[in-house]
Amino acid sequence: MLKSQQQIPPKTTLDKAVNYTLEYWPELSRYIENGEWPIDNNPAENAIRLFVIGRKSWLFSNSQRGATASENLYSLVESAKANGKKPYSYLSWLFEKLPSAYMADVEKLMPWNMPD
Repeated sequence: MLKSQQQIPPKTTLDKAVNYTLEYWPELSRYIENGEWPIDNNPAENAIRLFVIGRKSWLFSNSQRGATASENLYSLVESAKANGKKPYSYLSWLFEKLPSAYMADVEKLMPWNMPD
């Protein structure tokens, strides 16, 4: 790219793309420092896709309490997914345990503590 940069006419789309790439090269190539680092952030993008799609619907939440309830539910669902649990199974287990739980039991109710 450094060779090509000298041959590209200035202020063209290609010139902008090459200059951008070279400017951020350390950040763009960081993943090669560790073989466990992903080359892209697709898992993160996929995890937030439902929120991006739902954003317009949430504009019409009737109340702050309703919006907070939705936020809490989505947080539980995504936490379950992130811990390899099926959201329906986790929520069923959680709602079964919640009535007899105390504040001190919160850690025990997290998805990573749900028996398989």
